[in-house]
Amino acid sequence: MRLFPESEVATLVYDKKAFPNGWMRRDPICSRLQMMPLGRKIYKELLPLHPALVCGIELPHDVRLVISSDAALIKGIRVPEGASHVCYCHTPPRYLWGMQGEYVGGATAASKLIRTWVFGVLTSYAKRFDFQAAQRVTMFVANSRFVAERIKNCYGRIAEVVYPPVGVGKFVADRPLGEYYLIVSQLVPYKRIDLAVAACTKGKKKLIIVGEGSERSRLERIAGTSVRFLGWQKDEVVKELMENCRAFLFPQIEDFGITAVEAQAAGRAVIAFRGGGAMESVVEGETGLFFDSQDEIALLACINNFEALLRRRGWDNLRCRENAEKFSEDNFQTQFTRVLSNCSFKIL
Repeated sequence: MRLFPESEVATLVYDKKAFPNGWMRRDPICSRLQMMPLGRKIYKELLPLHPALVCGIELPHDVRLVISSDAALIKGIRVPEGASHVCYCHTPPRYLWGMQGEYVGGATAASKLIRTWVFGVLTSYAKRFDFQAAQRVTMFVANSRFVAERIKNCYGRIAEVVYPPVGVGKFVADRPLGEYYLIVSQLVPYKRIDLAVAACTKGKKKLIIVGEGSERSRLERIAGTSVRFLGWQKDEVVKELMENCRAFLFPQIEDFGITAVEAQAAGRAVIAFRGGGAMESVVEGETGLFFDSQDEIALLACINNFEALLRRRGWDNLRCRENAEKFSEDNFQTQFTRVLSNCSFKIL
């Protein structure tokens, strides 16, 4: 939107209250779901309707370039004849391409049977829609090399890589190390917060967890006294927690992982599982450490290794910040513009 401030915005649903004043110049073009009772609140539960709703969004006929920001089915939007469609893909939808179990597992007991039935009926239809939509895209841009590989495996398409914009400038990196480890995340199964809870409980390490989700009650049951749950917090609170933590824990496999970069922007090391986008944003031994097995024993060993390194040589806060600067908003705009300017079809 900053690159093309006069452009129309189209979306499945729009909640005006969720946007800061002045961020949207005008209301976006929405699907018919916008007019349905509770449509803005329960759109995830209406997944079987999404293909038809996406196809029903009508774009202006004189549009020459469509940029979609996609982690689901919005890439299936119908673009006017002769228009180019650049899809900035954050991941092929996880619930269609290999993570159905995690999504069903994250449901409450009351909805698990319904979700299992819906996924069984829906998957082949929605997967076919998603694949066909991907073939109509003019060019893919992925938010990491990890996602580019998934795009190739799922769709048979090659993608340029442009890392997403991170607001690194809002953090300071000169605070002294705190006594607690930190997680900022949705509390859902695939995030593997249970590993951090178990490791910090076993090792009696102070851990603060910011976030809400279906896993919270289970995580609280297995947590020891060294683990605190703060629930959802405002951005300014998260900023303070990041700038004053000891290190940031990142036990999941993410497509990119913006919070891991934000922690580095705050001068903090990231202790991450060796997989996914973290391998592209964390420099081992300089801005963080990796553990190789997704279990609490490996994570605790990595935390203890980090503590030993702190005692032996300390940690370079400014090196963490320097690495985070590579993922700044300015760099995103420069790289995204470069990709659009260099593409084989003329759009800029």
